[in-house]
Amino acid sequence: MGPRKKSVKTCLMNNEIPEEAVSDETKDYMNQLSHEVLCHIFRYLPLQDIMCMECLSRKLKEAVTLYLRVVRVVDLCAGRWWEYMPSGFTDSSFLTLLKKMPDVEQLYGLHPRYLERRRVRGHEAFSIPGVLEALQACPNLVGVETSHLELVESIWTYMPHVHILGKFRNRNGAFPIPPENKLKIPIGAKIQTLHLVVYHCDGDTNVYSKLMNMLGKTGVNVPEIPCIPMLRHLYMKWVRLTKPQPFKDFLCISLRTFVMRNCAGPTNSLKYVPLVTGLASARNLEHIEMVRVPFLGGLIQHVVEDSWRSGGFRNLHTIVLGACKNALEVDLGYLIITAARRLHEVRIQPSLTKDGVFSALKMAELEFPQFETLHLGYVDEFLLQSRMANADLVKYGLADVVENPGIITDIGMKAVNEVFSCIKYLAIYNCPHLHNPYNWISDHSRWTRLVDINLVRCHALKLDSFGQFIELLPSLEFISLDQMFREPPKGCARVGLSAGTGIGVSSALVSNQNSNNDNDNNAQNNANIHDNNHHHPDDSDEENDFRQDLQPGEQQFAADALNEMEDMVQEDGEVTAESGLETPARSQAAIPGDGDEEQAGPSGLQRVVKPTPITVHDSESDDEEDSLELQEVWIPKNGARRFSEREEKTGESVQSRELSVSGKGKTPLRKRYNSHQMGQSKQFPLEESSCEKGCQVTSEQIKADMKAARDIPEKKKNKDVYPSCSSTTASTVGNSSSHSTASQSPDFVRTVNSSGSSEPSPTEVDVSRQCVCSPGGSEDSEAMEEGDAESSVCPRCCCHRPQESQRRTSRCSDEERPSTSRACVVNGPDEVAKTKPRHAMKRKRTADKSTSTSDPVIEDDHVQVLVLKSKNLVGVTMTNCGITDLVLRDCPKMMFIHATRCRVLKHLKVENAPIVNRFDYAQCKKLNMDQVLDQILRMPPERNRIIYLRPMQQVDTLTLEQKLFSGPYPYHICIIHEFSNPPNVRNKVRIRSWMDTIANINQELIKYEFFPEATRSEDDLKKYPKYPWGREIYTLEGVVDGAPYSMISDFPWLRSLRAAEPNSFARYDFEDDEESTIYAPRRKGQLSADICMETIGEEISEMRQMKKGVFQRVVAIFIHYCDVNGEPVEDDYI
Repeated sequence: MGPRKKSVKTCLMNNEIPEEAVSDETKDYMNQLSHEVLCHIFRYLPLQDIMCMECLSRKLKEAVTLYLRVVRVVDLCAGRWWEYMPSGFTDSSFLTLLKKMPDVEQLYGLHPRYLERRRVRGHEAFSIPGVLEALQACPNLVGVETSHLELVESIWTYMPHVHILGKFRNRNGAFPIPPENKLKIPIGAKIQTLHLVVYHCDGDTNVYSKLMNMLGKTGVNVPEIPCIPMLRHLYMKWVRLTKPQPFKDFLCISLRTFVMRNCAGPTNSLKYVPLVTGLASARNLEHIEMVRVPFLGGLIQHVVEDSWRSGGFRNLHTIVLGACKNALEVDLGYLIITAARRLHEVRIQPSLTKDGVFSALKMAELEFPQFETLHLGYVDEFLLQSRMANADLVKYGLADVVENPGIITDIGMKAVNEVFSCIKYLAIYNCPHLHNPYNWISDHSRWTRLVDINLVRCHALKLDSFGQFIELLPSLEFISLDQMFREPPKGCARVGLSAGTGIGVSSALVSNQNSNNDNDNNAQNNANIHDNNHHHPDDSDEENDFRQDLQPGEQQFAADALNEMEDMVQEDGEVTAESGLETPARSQAAIPGDGDEEQAGPSGLQRVVKPTPITVHDSESDDEEDSLELQEVWIPKNGARRFSEREEKTGESVQSRELSVSGKGKTPLRKRYNSHQMGQSKQFPLEESSCEKGCQVTSEQIKADMKAARDIPEKKKNKDVYPSCSSTTASTVGNSSSHSTASQSPDFVRTVNSSGSSEPSPTEVDVSRQCVCSPGGSEDSEAMEEGDAESSVCPRCCCHRPQESQRRTSRCSDEERPSTSRACVVNGPDEVAKTKPRHAMKRKRTADKSTSTSDPVIEDDHVQVLVLKSKNLVGVTMTNCGITDLVLRDCPKMMFIHATRCRVLKHLKVENAPIVNRFDYAQCKKLNMDQVLDQILRMPPERNRIIYLRPMQQVDTLTLEQKLFSGPYPYHICIIHEFSNPPNVRNKVRIRSWMDTIANINQELIKYEFFPEATRSEDDLKKYPKYPWGREIYTLEGVVDGAPYSMISDFPWLRSLRAAEPNSFARYDFEDDEESTIYAPRRKGQLSADICMETIGEEISEMRQMKKGVFQRVVAIFIHYCDVNGEPVEDDYI
């Protein structure tokens, strides 16, 4: 064997590191790539990032230079056409950039935020001449995408060979159109899509409009529309055409889309003849939309007759006619007949929504194989949503158009489906002559393919007939009802009126609307008459939405005439002018009552003494009396003025003193607040109120009341202090809303039902004479005062006597707690509760002394039950509807119910709708929340369910949570109290993702891990009679965007998943910050039930050992408290 080779270890000197030890992470792979590969990578990067790489290394700089030399398509906005190009460019820097790109052919995203019109010597800026110089430095430039009016006009002038790429949308204006927004379009301009549109208008509050304004669409002054052979899509909305004959040379043979909506053009109808003939020459025209275009009546008919053989209007698939005041039925009919082969959608203005149109089409015996969408009574969205009247639009140059409701009847609707047998989407707006949808169905009109029906303001439609119609539609999936099935005004049944239809409008009822209120503080008849015939703006969303829909010519139709008069009757009045009383807002109710009871008497509509919930001021029925609540405390004039001035200075502090949950910073009550001592009530001299008497009037008192009403104007001249029984009654009830106070009076007894609402006992209703507090009280009432001298509460109206102070009970049980409270709850035991008087409001009456409605009548809300029975119905949406009860009789595929601002909607009954999982009730002020929640939670647990609520009255959170967690509901329950104001939807939209995750974990454990399943049988309820009722209940609180939220739940696993560290699956590739919500599963990487089960393995083992079961399904109840003060908060999301 030879000698073994000696191994030598190399000694590292000067901390040298061998090449093998160099980490892969420190290697510069980019510099090892070839220029060709780097240029290929640059194709997928924004230009801004590419230019940043130029300064990183020499090789990257060479690669960037090479890439710019060969690039042909450049996008300065990185594909986001709605954004602006990077700021910081000047004329010289932009020229330098484009000189580096000699081969560029298409330049996209040239959307500068601001451009100077001219260069200024010695001043570096970004100007139109500088941009043109840079563009001219690109010899191969073919097209530019821009949105700047003056820049595009300069390109057309100095570089006519350059095309305008994409869709031109200017971004620098509004309506009324600024005079500087001008665009002169040359003949033969190289442009394919021209959008001259405004969405930002004065008075327009629509969210979509605001979004479109962000995208930069504005109105423009255009002299004329010349011959543009390349033009394919022309959109003109809110454009002013300045030349006398703007369509003289109009000819766009390649046109496919033509939209002219609300443009200020010539008023002479003959000047639109070249426009229609030019459209006929566009053989590929697919979409024609003309709104408020005063073309000559019969013009389209004659043009179609001349051009249809050569292909004119033959390829139309969308026809829209709206507010074209001269349009005739033959114009619409000829267009529909000519385009029958490819027609998809037709929207018809109200004046053309007639039986005769469809009868004529039926006689033509045509087929419409591709037809899907029909909109009857079409009115432009802007006119529905803005507050601009027709006179304002005419002032800005638009055509003078007064829209009347469509006059189509049930006979015409039957013909609709006989003509369009394949119709899928039907929308009807303001057609008051439709009565029986059941009659729309015949042997030849089965509506077999109808998928979506949208009804708006068809007030005469019969509810039972509509339900029968829905049942016979085999393919119907979606129902949308807006301002439908309005509740009749109080007293209509007494005089034989058919409310909402205009049938039976008597002169007596008309005289009611114009009669002056004898109790009004304004003594001048002229002022009263003016107030009764003039609409004052109201803060109610429901009333505003309704009035915005009104067209100026609708008053002549009987259906809307009754509705108009009804609105005037029930509208909020103004603050009393003579007394000058300014009082702070009233405090808030605690728990709603179920029904509203009202009386019609000789002195107007009268209220039974009964606490009722705070309600939104609307004009839909006489239940505005409820919103006023008749609860006032009157003080002398000088004191009222001092008080109001102090309130104006400290408006915020007044609201902060209220204990109600009304905005940010409020959390649900976890304890019952003790009732505190009431201070001694001072009996101030009382001013005359505009409220009527609150006690029921018997027949023998009618003459006395009428005489007292006539005497009031004379007494006004000498005295300021004349209280009515109603105001004193309600204010005192508000001051002492406690069980002990009510129980002290033998004549004032309230029975509390199981739902927590109080009902007046017979003894209370029988109290008929005036209170001793009223100056007009009779001798009988004085005797009553002497007989009840020992009582501190008036038996007639519960007014406090000054000699005794009332003390509230220290604690109320669930059964004893009164349903409403008008007094602010005192923060300390020694403070005195102070009642906040509200503004004195003028009230108009629905009953007049000269009519049969003078008889005393107690009338509750008219019960209107919508019964839904449909095999394929998926969802129903109701807005401003007069439905009181919704019944899901047989809807096996129903998935959601949305109800918004349905004033009298109270109950839900689910008979067979197993998979409905989303319920949304927003601003339904009379909703019986306990009944609705009980009905939903009693459904078999076949789906997870989510319930969104925005109540308009106080919610007793403690009682609500007790009922839900202790009830026989086989679900895990989560109640989220959201206090953001204005409303924040961040938590709301996140709930569904993680609530389903919790349910999926439970189902996995029960199905595959043999985990015990929890139950809620009668035995379980008896086993756990006290908190926490056999559930693991916990509370989570936090803040989202500055507003607090609180969640009480028995969801298993949620706390552990919420506290877990993010895993390797954590994702941050989305813009919205999910981490600020209650639970962020994607931030944690908890993307599936399997991953979550790995995270909570220990907790699962502990639960198994304790033999605790879980439910397969969960229910999330999201309650938003921004509307609980009775005033609806404006919200763009509902």
